[in-house]
Amino acid sequence: MDYLPFEEPIKSLYESYESCRLEGEQKGVDTRAKCIAIEDKILAKKKQIYSKLTPWQRVQLSRHPNRPYALDFIYGLTKNTFIELHGDRNFADDKAMVGGFGKIDEQTFMFIGQQKGKNTKQRQYRRFGMSNPEGYRKAMRLMKLAEKFGKPIVTFIDTPGAYPGLEAEERGQGQAIAQSIYEMMKLSVPVICIVIGEGASGGALGIGIGNRVYMLENTWYSVISPESCSSILWRSWDYKETAAEVLKLTPQDMKKQGIIDGIIPEPLGGAHYDYYETFDNVKKVIKKEFLNLQKLSPEKLAEERQSKFLDFGIFKG
Repeated sequence: MDYLPFEEPIKSLYESYESCRLEGEQKGVDTRAKCIAIEDKILAKKKQIYSKLTPWQRVQLSRHPNRPYALDFIYGLTKNTFIELHGDRNFADDKAMVGGFGKIDEQTFMFIGQQKGKNTKQRQYRRFGMSNPEGYRKAMRLMKLAEKFGKPIVTFIDTPGAYPGLEAEERGQGQAIAQSIYEMMKLSVPVICIVIGEGASGGALGIGIGNRVYMLENTWYSVISPESCSSILWRSWDYKETAAEVLKLTPQDMKKQGIIDGIIPEPLGGAHYDYYETFDNVKKVIKKEFLNLQKLSPEKLAEERQSKFLDFGIFKG
């Protein structure tokens, strides 16, 4: 298990617990009472730390290397019924954007998500979850395919932003994201969007136009990352914690501002502590919202989605 800087007290307790357990095994003595006492301390310390996380600490948790990514969620929810589809039918198959059909219980969904990597090789292969234009065009193709067959869509948002390379701009990065937003507005099937990690800038919004938008408890959603905001305003990354505070990017801030519809709870300590509990929490939300949305007509689904996003913000003449 990897530990973040603010989790050092928990790391020390886990090391003490492991020493206690090994002592009992190697010396043949009864250390159960001692180990249980340490477990109680671990639980108390975790409750103390995670009950008052700062916005920057939530940003750090959203990037935890052990955190589940889009394909983890998809395979965990669909129980081996997922069939991945590839390519934008124009240029290439973007490995940072994944998608395909899969079933939750007996209902088929189109799942689309931004996929990061679990090690250096995978991260390079997936470009750290930063999509090229062909990634958004693949997402659009899959959404239109789902619409053709009347299947609901679920998107998993987890990206530090769209890929900023020169070749991406040459192939129309801005236009691809704008077109994706436009097409999602018009979809006649239910669309549920869930932020499972980082939700940065247009890279996130490109697959974030849903009838319902949710965030996991330890994620963030903003027009810019704290580091980039700090470098622009203060010419240094040293103020990233301040930037995270003023950007109001946490799920609690987003819910208060009416940007999202709800917050999905995570296990104590974060989603990486218990994948199955996290998947179960997400599954409950998807099933509940789908049951509500399937009652609406295709026309009403598109109309509701458009009104939802057009009503954001305050305008003064």
